[in-house]
Amino acid sequence: MIKTATELVKELQDMREHGFLTDALLRHSVKKVAAADDRFDWVGAYLLNEDEDELWLHNYVGSPTEHARIPVGKGVCGTAVAEKRNQNVADVTELENYLACSPDTRSELVVLIRAGDEIFGQLDLDSDEPGAFTDEDEEALGLIADKLAEQFVAERR
Repeated sequence: MIKTATELVKELQDMREHGFLTDALLRHSVKKVAAADDRFDWVGAYLLNEDEDELWLHNYVGSPTEHARIPVGKGVCGTAVAEKRNQNVADVTELENYLACSPDTRSELVVLIRAGDEIFGQLDLDSDEPGAFTDEDEEALGLIADKLAEQFVAERR
């Protein structure tokens, strides 16, 4: 996954240099991550709407979900924002506040898109395999999330 992430970071930088907007970078990232590994059954990007204190689904690859909006603090995605840290849950069936996108999902990895203390959103991965996500997966997604965060910061200037 690290090799894929490194290549994707280079692609995102090229896209930035050619004037692509955040929307295009997010969509490209989700598609490339989803195609990177068979363990990734659902891959999405949620953006933080601070005014509503919710995460809004930007785009995804996988089965449709009813969770287009997730309150901060709810489920794995909302918990990541509330606690300001990534979440790697080996068995989602053990969580009381889990929001199931699919009854087949067994593990979830959420990596924040952030610059310092400012959170812009997150990359969310689900797998039908328990314990599917490794520290290497989290590190690789962190590289991608950091590049996406650079774009959010640049757009504000």
